[in-house]
Amino acid sequence: MQSDLKIAQSIKLKPIKDIANILGIPESLLEPYGNYKAKLPLSLIDSDKIAGKKLILVSAISPTPAGEGKTTVSIGLSDGLNRIGKKTTVVLREPSLGPVFGIKGGAAGGGYAQVGPMEDINLHFTGDFPAIEKANNLLAALIDNNIQSKSASLNIDARTVHWKRVMDMNDRALRHIIVGLGGTSSGVPRETGFDITAASEIMAILCLSENFDDLKKRIGNIFVGFTHSKTPVFARDLKAEGAMAALLKDAVKPNLVQTLEGNPAILHGGPFANIAQGTNSVLATKMGLSLSDYVVTEAGFGFDLGAEKFLDIKCVSAGLKPDLAVLVATVRALKYHGGVQFSDIKEPNAVAVAAGIVNLEKHIENILKFNICPVIAVNRFSEDSDEEIEVILERCKQLGVNAAVADVHSRGGKGAEELARVVVEVANACKSNFKPLYDSNWGIEKKISTIATEIYGASAIDYTAQAKADLQKIEDLNLAKLPVCIAKTQKSLSDNPLLLGRPENFVVTVREIEIAAGAGFIIPITGNIMRMPGLPSVPAAENIDIDADGRINGLF
Repeated sequence: MQSDLKIAQSIKLKPIKDIANILGIPESLLEPYGNYKAKLPLSLIDSDKIAGKKLILVSAISPTPAGEGKTTVSIGLSDGLNRIGKKTTVVLREPSLGPVFGIKGGAAGGGYAQVGPMEDINLHFTGDFPAIEKANNLLAALIDNNIQSKSASLNIDARTVHWKRVMDMNDRALRHIIVGLGGTSSGVPRETGFDITAASEIMAILCLSENFDDLKKRIGNIFVGFTHSKTPVFARDLKAEGAMAALLKDAVKPNLVQTLEGNPAILHGGPFANIAQGTNSVLATKMGLSLSDYVVTEAGFGFDLGAEKFLDIKCVSAGLKPDLAVLVATVRALKYHGGVQFSDIKEPNAVAVAAGIVNLEKHIENILKFNICPVIAVNRFSEDSDEEIEVILERCKQLGVNAAVADVHSRGGKGAEELARVVVEVANACKSNFKPLYDSNWGIEKKISTIATEIYGASAIDYTAQAKADLQKIEDLNLAKLPVCIAKTQKSLSDNPLLLGRPENFVVTVREIEIAAGAGFIIPITGNIMRMPGLPSVPAAENIDIDADGRINGLF
């Protein structure tokens, strides 16, 4: 089979005005970025039109290092729904350059279930990530400038500032740095570092904001640190919110593109799910629901990460209620959780699939905790045997859960028609009555404990001395009623990436707790979570090139 890039380049995309026409958007409202992508004005969001529309959340079981194809299934399902006559838009995150140049290569779907223009989407797109980076780094510059200032100083204690600069690249050398060297005219020396753009609070803020006023308010609420007299300092105290929001003037608008089958796709924002909320923007989701009858949207990594945060943070904040959750499962992931080494994952092994299915069962249980109906999508790979597939389908039947095979990588929307019919049937017949897992008014420790015990399956929670000090700081700042966004490994239901399958009798250790008051949540950090990843020994960047005609190759 051809590479994803070759497949994408073989398809003649439609002019973006034709895609807009499918959604009833007049060409005059488009802000084109070339022929095949455009910004959409926020005026297209209509709350009155959202009621009664179907919101389909796509999540997954705990993934292998290669991922299980949630984006690919989301795109294929959207195409499949359109094929059976349901007006559907897929609403997704934008790719980060870090994974694109690191391990994964392109991140716009796969095979015949992709969004395009693939090269543009993976490389800069419409400039949203650079704008987020600049807004983030403006605040960093304002902080250091205020620390340096003699006349307009807020008397910030540099030792209490945890705000970092960001860039959209994997670069481990920037994790820990010292700024302000070079003498008194070059600033005040202090320790700091860089995070990847997708991990920034500005990214989280952009994806949770409802409008420009909300955006500015959230930016103003960013906690910066303390003065030397222990007074808290927020971004609004630096008068930063106006200029930062101005830099996001265009980035706040969702992006319209298309699937390879010519169906609408809206891409916007890109927070990682193991360290942030892991889902596209509220604005993009509401715009999709305003313009189509079905919206298929994806939340990063397993249901324990992106989906839990989608439900407990995004849905609660924005008043959204998903109609069902599609849980992506793969033969290879179940074999992995059944004890097979990743290097041997392509070898047929129905026994290992059966052993690893406990991971799938736990995620199904977790979906039901939110009063949402599950549908299992078995994302088929070419090496999967019929016997292995049957093990999954039979177990789902025993559990009373609807399931269908999705062969979208090689067949596109046609390979998702069965899944699409199941989704429509369940969405119409099953009365999901979404409820969040916890009440934000609970104390921070109770919220953490509820997620860790109910969703991860932990037996207890342990807090380091630093985490306990952070809890007290949160209480002192009157921020304890914010929801929690737990940073955790995606490789396991636990906080230990080596515990595969369905771990039991484990303790989750909270190392520290960060404050994201602008985004509107608290971040308990478990395990060793990298907010600035590094490149592998052989980066995907080594395979990417451009020819004399400006044609990109090697992007996966």
